Amino acid sequence: MAEFHLEPKPFLGGYHQTFGQTSLSEVTGLAIVSIAIPRGGETELQAAFKSTFGTTIPKPGKYNSSEDGAHRFAGLQIDQIFALFETAEADPANTIAAKLAGTAYTTSQTDNWVALQISGPQAIAALERICPIDLHPTVFSENSVARTVMDHMGTIILRQGPDDFLLLSASSSARSFLHAVETSLRHVT
Repeated sequence: MAEFHLEPKPFLGGYHQTFGQTSLSEVTGLAIVSIAIPRGGETELQAAFKSTFGTTIPKPGKYNSSEDGAHRFAGLQIDQIFALFETAEADPANTIAAKLAGTAYTTSQTDNWVALQISGPQAIAALERICPIDLHPTVFSENSVARTVMDHMGTIILRQGPDDFLLLSASSSARSFLHAVETSLRHVT
């Protein structure tokens, strides 16, 4: 019997492009795990977050980091959080489940999302062309997260710094999503 060895490949081949002083890159090696809070289980999960990660459960619309900075937690809605962290593990959901000692439901989302990072002085101008939410720093400040659409594609946007954003969109439309962001960036540079 023939032996096969499968290796994961980035959805966009590890794309990286610079437009003036603004860069657009595919983020690879990022695990995404959905954490759902069981009914009535917020107190237990909050204690597990504090003891394991040294942080609290983020409120919807915000994200925070673990004490060691290895994990980010995005509050997407009441009772749902995304954990984002670098790993090469085949099943990152089991890793998070073990760390939280059964206080939450976890599901791996890694293969469902493509991640792009856009950073630099033209990032906001490019995103404003395709993103309907107000990205002004007084409205969408650092450590903010939102579900939105960009060019008719569902997107999760995290503001990592003044001109630094992480964008998540469905992996099934990765090339179309890249094209939309890249085209918008070309129009402002």
